[in-house]
Amino acid sequence: MIIGVGIDVAEIERFGAALERTPQLAERLFVGSELTLPSGERRGVASLAARFAAKEALAKALGAPGGLLWSDAEVWVEESGQPRLRVRGTVAARAAELGVRGWHVSLSHDAGVASAVVIAEG
Repeated sequence: MIIGVGIDVAEIERFGAALERTPQLAERLFVGSELTLPSGERRGVASLAARFAAKEALAKALGAPGGLLWSDAEVWVEESGQPRLRVRGTVAARAAELGVRGWHVSLSHDAGVASAVVIAEG
């Protein structure tokens, strides 16, 4: 059963400018593993914008309650390249309250826009 669906888009250039303007923003929005590629290189701004869009979409799928912490949701990628969500803390509590048992996430970026869709499944 679908509990919630969220979608979000982020303008890549605008998101990159926000990260440059406020360097500590990346540490507030992402956990360490989201900031780097498996090779250890810093993840590009388009990829970070897609991960931010996923966190916004996740919040929408949960009904957009206040009090969710960005760092309580993590986008990670399986070896196959498929994105996944890992939740803890405030996000896990809200998901449990709604009966969420699984997540589906899709990320994309093209033509200057990053997008994400999140489905919460019960």
